[in-house]
Amino acid sequence: MSTEALARLAEDRVDHRFKGLPPDTDGLTVGELAAQRRNLFTGGFPTPVLVLSAERLAHNLALMQTYTARHGLAFAPHGKTSMAPQLFHRQIEHGAWGITLAMPHQVRVAREFGIQRVFLANELVDAPALRWIAAELAADPGFRFVCYVDSVRGVELMDTALRGHGATRPVDVVVELGAGDGARTGVRTEAEAQAVAAAVARTGTLRLVGVAGYEGEVPRADPERVRSYLRRLVTLAVELDKGGRFGKAEEIIVSAGGSAWFDAVSDVLAELPELSAPVLKLLRSGAYVSHDDGHYRRITPFTRVPEEGALEPAFRLWAQVVSRPTPEQAFANAGKRDAAHDLDLPTAQVVRRNGVERPATGIAVTGLSDQHTWLRTEPGADVEVGDWVGLGLSHPCTSFDKWQLIPVAEADGTVVDYVRTFF
Repeated sequence: MSTEALARLAEDRVDHRFKGLPPDTDGLTVGELAAQRRNLFTGGFPTPVLVLSAERLAHNLALMQTYTARHGLAFAPHGKTSMAPQLFHRQIEHGAWGITLAMPHQVRVAREFGIQRVFLANELVDAPALRWIAAELAADPGFRFVCYVDSVRGVELMDTALRGHGATRPVDVVVELGAGDGARTGVRTEAEAQAVAAAVARTGTLRLVGVAGYEGEVPRADPERVRSYLRRLVTLAVELDKGGRFGKAEEIIVSAGGSAWFDAVSDVLAELPELSAPVLKLLRSGAYVSHDDGHYRRITPFTRVPEEGALEPAFRLWAQVVSRPTPEQAFANAGKRDAAHDLDLPTAQVVRRNGVERPATGIAVTGLSDQHTWLRTEPGADVEVGDWVGLGLSHPCTSFDKWQLIPVAEADGTVVDYVRTFF
């Protein structure tokens, strides 16, 4: 991993590009600002400001490292969740095999910061992107890249682009098995998977190294349906192996895993029989790194299997009450530009006034405007203009993308680091 590139993040200058940072820090480098260890509540931070909990972030990283090791899984967390190279670095330090991404631009970010193993959980038929990938593979023998294929046409387009570029290393691909009718990408039948595998074998530019899918797209998902789909994935790997389709692979990848059903993934991948080459059972859950107070908190596998541990929500968005027009209503200065809202509204968790923090009793978020949070206040709710309100967020995938530089604070408010994102 490129420590030089990571170090350059600390050399970036703080200025108007980064919201939520103290105005008097303009001109400091990010590293100089972090060294000041300012307090979030007394150090001049304006609202709204999104914050990552240092302790909870560390807990989540360690918990998934322990979980994957316990279940014999390799781990390539989905980096599109955060697009934060510092977090990529910490995930790899915690045993991750590599990083999963979804778009060519994201791969470019990862490579800039020295990521050596990338699993692209998407089809890739864009000729300029394929030429760039081929050049990266040629320039760096240690770079491992894997992506989906799900159609004969897609294989042909990839082959044409790579042959036209004169690619010297084959691009590793896995057949994506769709999660059912109405699901997202992926072949719908095993016969289609065999046809795609045969198409890959006819090229000299691609190498079939496994199968993959995403159980989070199973229609009307429940434990039985999810496990049934994952067993189809395992069976497909076995059948392709019997047919000699992985003959050029040094290891066979069988991969699945979002953040909702990784318990099912670990259970079913444990059923894999021996294949003709060593098997890399690759889990790709990414939302765990910050977790959340909404969508994933309701459906986390750790809720179903509590003895495995528990992830902790690491995000909090602080906003300030700027208007209290009626006894039943208040407005805070964070809105759609600041808070994740694609799945659930934020939740009011705490109120802070004069250094004292208390539960946000009787306060509920009822809506978001572009720059305002709508709060409904019950009779007796103690909230007034100037109060800070701590909001819990749902769906981390759309939290990171709204903030380019995110303070990481300890429980007492001491800001110890700043996480840079690239969306």
